[in-house]
Amino acid sequence: MASSSSSSWCVFLVVFLGLVAAGLGQDQDRDEEPGLVMNFYKDSCPQAEDIITEQVKLLYKRHKNTAFSWLRNIFHDCAVQSCDASLLLDTTRRTLSEKETDRSFGLRNFRYLDTIKEAVERECPEVVSCADILVLSARDGIVALGGPYIPLKTGRRDGRKSRSDVVEQYLPDHNESISSVLDKFGAMGIDTPGVVALLGAHSVGRTHCVKLVQRLYPEVDPALNPDHVPHMLKKCPDSIPDPKAVQYVRNDRGTPMKLDNNYYRNILDSKGLLLVDHQLAHDPLTRPFVKKMAKNQDYFFKEFGRAITILSENNPLTGSKGEIRKQCNVANKHH
Repeated sequence: MASSSSSSWCVFLVVFLGLVAAGLGQDQDRDEEPGLVMNFYKDSCPQAEDIITEQVKLLYKRHKNTAFSWLRNIFHDCAVQSCDASLLLDTTRRTLSEKETDRSFGLRNFRYLDTIKEAVERECPEVVSCADILVLSARDGIVALGGPYIPLKTGRRDGRKSRSDVVEQYLPDHNESISSVLDKFGAMGIDTPGVVALLGAHSVGRTHCVKLVQRLYPEVDPALNPDHVPHMLKKCPDSIPDPKAVQYVRNDRGTPMKLDNNYYRNILDSKGLLLVDHQLAHDPLTRPFVKKMAKNQDYFFKEFGRAITILSENNPLTGSKGEIRKQCNVANKHH
């Protein structure tokens, strides 16, 4: 009898301790902030991603250059401390907008993000964050440009303040050394092939003359392919271009509207417009990956998708952090 009693007590103790442990686990789960997940809005706004995709397609049909903007937005927002749509906030009496900084020169089409937000708000008011809209519009913009479909997680919330004071610290400049560019991306967890792939975004869009005249004046950079120089000089005839004038050179004259690996062939042929493009093709750290991507577009797309995914998940606000803005250009407390 004593043996039976003690074994019953042991069973009871094991079950009891198991229940306690399970309870503690639940408490811990409750305390942890939920992270990003696939299809975050499947219950709260099932149509959200379809609406965003449809709006991106409609806007791209009307204004082809929106796709370049969607792609550039994810880089300019997510690389600066957090993927929280701080880029979209307007200047206030106290704080300069990130959009107004020198590093954001040429960014545009923000009003079309407002168009997407309005369409989502009609379906699900104050549910879908501007940060997620910014990321998903980039995903769909990449597809519109002929790039790969990259499944991206959602569940970001919007920041309440501009990060204009640290933009220079986090965003690489086109005149910086490759090692500096690699360091800045590396801090986000993006490795060397990922950085080489991300810069492949220079395959599309255009570069304003303001950004590249130092390679043409007072003397032409001897590293430039001489066959490419007359076109650049024609497009940028002034050593001090008017920043308000629409003076630019297409990044890739062959397929200017297509995200492809032609960029890598161009920079290996010394036809990169920016100094960073030239360095990418000739620095021993990056040149092997440039050559591989020039030969293999599938490899470029694989690394590009991986890098965009890491970039999109850079330090997001989730759970109870941040807010869901009613308008993407204004924090709710100012609304």
